[in-house]
Amino acid sequence: MKSAPDITYKKKGDRRKSAVLAKIVSSMQKKRMGKITTTIQQYPRTFWVANTLELFERMAWYGFFMLFANYLTGTSETGALEFTQAQKGWIMGVGTGILYFLPVITGAIADKYGYKRVLTFSFAIYASAFILLPMFSTFVGTFLMYIYLAVGAALFKPVISATIAKTTNDKTASIGFGIFYMMVNIGSFLGPLITLFFKGADYTLIFRVSAGVIVLNLILLQFYKEPETTRTSNSFADSMKIVFRHIWEVLLDFRFVIFLMIVAGFWIMYLQLFFTLPVFIAQWVDTTVLLNFFLENIPFVARHYSDGKQLDAEFITNFDALFIVAFQLIVSTVVMRWKALNSMITGFLVASIGMALTLYTQNVLFIMAAMFIFSIGEMAASPKITEYIGHIAPTDKKALYMGYSFIPMFIGNLGAGWISGSVYQQLSDKHTMVLKTIAEKNLLNNENWTKQEYFKETARALHLTENEFTQYLWNTFHPNSIWMVIFGIGLVSALILWFYNKSISKL
Repeated sequence: MKSAPDITYKKKGDRRKSAVLAKIVSSMQKKRMGKITTTIQQYPRTFWVANTLELFERMAWYGFFMLFANYLTGTSETGALEFTQAQKGWIMGVGTGILYFLPVITGAIADKYGYKRVLTFSFAIYASAFILLPMFSTFVGTFLMYIYLAVGAALFKPVISATIAKTTNDKTASIGFGIFYMMVNIGSFLGPLITLFFKGADYTLIFRVSAGVIVLNLILLQFYKEPETTRTSNSFADSMKIVFRHIWEVLLDFRFVIFLMIVAGFWIMYLQLFFTLPVFIAQWVDTTVLLNFFLENIPFVARHYSDGKQLDAEFITNFDALFIVAFQLIVSTVVMRWKALNSMITGFLVASIGMALTLYTQNVLFIMAAMFIFSIGEMAASPKITEYIGHIAPTDKKALYMGYSFIPMFIGNLGAGWISGSVYQQLSDKHTMVLKTIAEKNLLNNENWTKQEYFKETARALHLTENEFTQYLWNTFHPNSIWMVIFGIGLVSALILWFYNKSISKL
């Protein structure tokens, strides 16, 4: 009889406590939002202009780059160049590698001649390169024009990052760079969606769309105000001497160099998202299940991101960017209190499993799930790389060390180009396997055939439909064996990083 009043009292007490707790939480949230609002109001106009420039530059870059591998290697019926996978690897690997190496020099150029002037020069190169690139169809011409484009991007990168740094302070930098990286991810997601929308029957319009976006940046640049203390009185020659002296200082730090080499392995694996996966999907994966879903539920997607038979490979690979935009905050919250190296080791391993699985199957739904796994690893590892470099850098050299964090991307692009080029051509390239089939069965061929004509004529000679011939090549040559190469690179990187964590990092 006495228990009922006690229970009622406790319930009332719990309600009071819950109400008080709710008020406290609400008050804390309001204070936090108030701080964010106050911080945002402190940013000068140039900060917002720089973020908008970054958004559009990333849209222009990824708008073409996600499609670039298939542009280089696809059949000429679609306006592609029909280069070999090895040639693609050289262009994308070396060209993009140069892009990540040059900022150490272009940053010094910006300090000497001013940020706005260098940005203007960068956008002029960018826009002209996008217009000129599809006019070249030879390997040498395309290679040189892509390097020209990379120079434009390399001029942009250090300037825009430095602008964000110079328009923020100790109190506003955290949120400021958070906004900046949000712009990077939104741009990388929207870019391919915009250019694929205009793709149509060939690739030429893609480059024109990217050029148009860069022209918008030239207009926006009129609102850009030169940050304070950006110029140096040193001559250009003296600036270069300082740059290369700093490179030598960095190379003498054994622990830092070892870490950079390990991270390069992660980037070799990661970059297959752009170098290899779009080609693999276009050559081997049946996307009709996903296409039918969009036909029934979102016909706009089916109309504009497919050829009526298969979804565009780049539309599928672009889901990685969507996953990052949607889940980066959640993943960052989970790993926030993890040690940087532990988060990286986990991220390396998870991302390696995900990327390997995307290249294992012809099932598009399985690939989507594998891409989600990959993105979780990417989100856990990538931000922690920068955090760790800032942690191990000497107090008086933090800016110097952060400036040389490009080295893993430089090496990673070179390695990724080789894997997606010569290695992919030998293990997984569909056209190579068609040629092997022709040679093994003594079938007639015509050197003037396009890649698509080689495939169709060989299928006809074997009395197979195109789908049946694709399955025959899959079962005969096992092109998915490349998953072992990709997983091996990621696994070795994770294991060496674990060893580094246990021993070298403590030296």
